[in-house]
Amino acid sequence: MRYVPTSTLSVTLRLLREFLLPRWKGLTVATACAMSAAGFTGWLATLLQPALQPLLDFHAGLGALGKLPLLLAGLALARGLATVGQSMLANRLGLDLVSAVQVRLIGKLMHADLARLRGTHTGGFLSQVLNDTLIVREAATTGFLNYVQQGLTLLILLAVMFTKDWVLTLLVLIGGPVVGWVLRGFSRRSINSIKDASDSNAVLATAILETLGGVRVVKMEGREDFERDRVGRVIHQRRKHMIAGMDAKGAAAPISEFLTMLMIAGVIAYVDWRLHLPPIHIGHIVIHDVTPEAFCAFLVALMAAGQSLRQFATLQTTMAEGVIGARRLFAALDIEPSIRDAPDAVALPLGDGAISFDSVIFGYGEGPPVIKDLTLEARRGEIVALVGPSGGGKSTILSLIPRFYDVDFGRILIDGHDVRGLTLTSLRAQIALVTQEPFLFDDTVRANISYARPGATQAEVEDAARRAAAHEFILELPEGYDTPVGEAGMRLSGGQRQRVAIARAFLKNAPILLLDEATSALDTESEAQVQLALTRLMEGRTTILIAHRLSTVRNADRIYLIDGGRLTETGSHIELVQRGGLYARLAGAQDLNGLAELA
Repeated sequence: MRYVPTSTLSVTLRLLREFLLPRWKGLTVATACAMSAAGFTGWLATLLQPALQPLLDFHAGLGALGKLPLLLAGLALARGLATVGQSMLANRLGLDLVSAVQVRLIGKLMHADLARLRGTHTGGFLSQVLNDTLIVREAATTGFLNYVQQGLTLLILLAVMFTKDWVLTLLVLIGGPVVGWVLRGFSRRSINSIKDASDSNAVLATAILETLGGVRVVKMEGREDFERDRVGRVIHQRRKHMIAGMDAKGAAAPISEFLTMLMIAGVIAYVDWRLHLPPIHIGHIVIHDVTPEAFCAFLVALMAAGQSLRQFATLQTTMAEGVIGARRLFAALDIEPSIRDAPDAVALPLGDGAISFDSVIFGYGEGPPVIKDLTLEARRGEIVALVGPSGGGKSTILSLIPRFYDVDFGRILIDGHDVRGLTLTSLRAQIALVTQEPFLFDDTVRANISYARPGATQAEVEDAARRAAAHEFILELPEGYDTPVGEAGMRLSGGQRQRVAIARAFLKNAPILLLDEATSALDTESEAQVQLALTRLMEGRTTILIAHRLSTVRNADRIYLIDGGRLTETGSHIELVQRGGLYARLAGAQDLNGLAELA
């Protein structure tokens, strides 16, 4: 795992290094626009004193200002164009940055360990992808460029003020720490509220997704009002945090403006007092001699600086939000999967697909082992069945073969190769998986069948569908193979979804086939069709299946009874029934019309 930055400076520098510097061309032009806008602002302030001198001189003739009005208008136009250019470039940079971060986050999600995915709330990740990236965009582009513009504007205006009246400038600077101290207090309150609001966003997204996912249960049990109130409480909590942050953000700018006006009032009071005193001389140097035109130019520059200070107060919250969002994003981006290719990993050559477990022990996380000293094998062309009571570890055994998890002790071999020494891509390319509840993407039937082979031709897709007994029902759909299946394939029946998944496995044509209760959730008619398709699919492959129905298990070449994570019985259906152990008792308990069915 890489170092996750925690300090504001380290987060800012990493954000600049990884996401802004690669876009240095646009950033450079946008920064130049921001600097130009700041320079034009200072220039405008310096032109006011020459403009005031003729105005204060009542004897000045017509046209005494010369080309100054045109120059002022030109500078204002140039400043406006620079500001517009900065804004347009900031928008493009920001959206580019958001897209890059979101793609990296999705990439991390896709490569993350299955254990991490199961332990992570979907809503929390969704909040990061949608909310945190937008917050970071605002801070890293618009916020950063405005910081540059307003910061440079402040420095230029201070320099202008210093040239007009250095004594007054020093007096103004004395109030700077006071303003900074007040704004820091608001920034601290805002940061705490923003963090709480960000956490609430994740909780809210999780609550909404969970409620929608379980909407059938909610309606069946009449809990609509309960779920509305539950999500409502989360919304109320989020609202409270957001209000606190908005209040702090809303108060910062007016208070900074108030403090600026206090400084202006103090400057005016000082000047009023100083005008009644003669100039102070030390030798040939005049310490302080206030002239009306210089004072007016100073005052305009001070008021412009006050406006920049107000912008700074607003930007404090924006930048704080960005740092919090970036810190959360970097924490997610820095998590490296533990299931990955070893440095010396090799590709699995195409072979028989023979599988063997050698004294395998496995447990989830820090928990106790769920697979205990397991040894079994499955050869090419064999059908090997895993049976036993629920929770015994059968599905876990299947998950270990494609390395969804890694064993703690022992080895899993494919054609004599330890799976931990193989590249994940080559390993999983030789395995097809069909589960009890196959997942279909919200795309067309064709796209779902060809998911493992995107370049498959229409003829190949149709051939796979025929072998899966799916071609006929697909042709009856409104748009045939181009029919969208809906979210999670909900426009299709359970048997139809299962046959599309089997067609996908046919098209992949992998030598190893894993079946996890592929027919247990189907009605009798659908089961017969799916079972026929599975029989064709298993021909010539190394098949390991988990099944509860005797029609699938009784013809297996070998049956392994898994109880409490241990292998307790091995043999054919007839051998195990004759042995009179747990297998025989389970089979007998489900004997219907003389046909023993394993539950």
